Amino acid sequence: MEKVIAKANTLIEALPYIQRFKNSIFVVKYGGSFMDDPNPAVRSRLALDIVFLASVGIKVVLVHGGGKAITRAMEKSGIKAQFINGLRVTDAATVEIVKNTLNGEMNMEICEQIISYNGRPLSIPGNSVLQCRKARTYDDAGNEIDLGFVGEVKNVYVDPIMDAVNKGFIPVISPIAVDAQGNAYNTNADVAAAAVAGALHARRLVFLSDVPGLLSDPKDEKTLLSSLKVADVEGLKKNGIISKGMLPKIDSAIKALEDGVRRVHLIDARMAHSILLEIFTDKGIGTEILL
Repeated sequence: MEKVIAKANTLIEALPYIQRFKNSIFVVKYGGSFMDDPNPAVRSRLALDIVFLASVGIKVVLVHGGGKAITRAMEKSGIKAQFINGLRVTDAATVEIVKNTLNGEMNMEICEQIISYNGRPLSIPGNSVLQCRKARTYDDAGNEIDLGFVGEVKNVYVDPIMDAVNKGFIPVISPIAVDAQGNAYNTNADVAAAAVAGALHARRLVFLSDVPGLLSDPKDEKTLLSSLKVADVEGLKKNGIISKGMLPKIDSAIKALEDGVRRVHLIDARMAHSILLEIFTDKGIGTEILL
């Protein structure tokens, strides 16, 4: 009986959050090594959580990555992956592989998982809603490096996305964008998710990854920063606490907040039901970023 009562208390704790967030837009960025976890239960569990959010009246929009799947597809085609400043060098042959992998294999797998829990996904290729310009990066001497077809999202066509959520669908968007001439570009999924969240004026942007959140000591999960204000970010960058793969997430989070998103969350998708614990409990389990 005590276990049954504990379950009821958990539901009661979630009630004010469910009431508060009903009809709100949540953008969830799905990425990280858990996408390649050999245990399919990890991805299946996440799909269940997404369906739960949608079932309690939250309008969920998924933006996914798929870097390792792209690398595997490139290797099958005899192309070696090359990265500069954390960005994949993408020539004409590679961008076709990226587009086919993200719009095909990765997007369809996520949709199928959602369907397995009676959710209503809608596959939306990013190149139908994301417009970009060519991304620029530089070496230590300040010389520009040509990354090929790597884009920086500059515009999101929100009408197809809003039409989908208003009809009860869960849009599943790949991070492929097109330039003004219609050429496809590979984009960073974190940046794409933040652009979508900002354009939709989402209430929440959630980065699902394979780390607990932002740690003041990357080797010690007990040093998790449960809350982070934008004003503190620059100091943490100088101290090296925010570095490497966390940089695009934090920079994207700040851009999303500046565009009107109320809160950004960094959470570990490997933890069972982490997104529900972060959103529907008083304490939360990841890092919350706010202005």
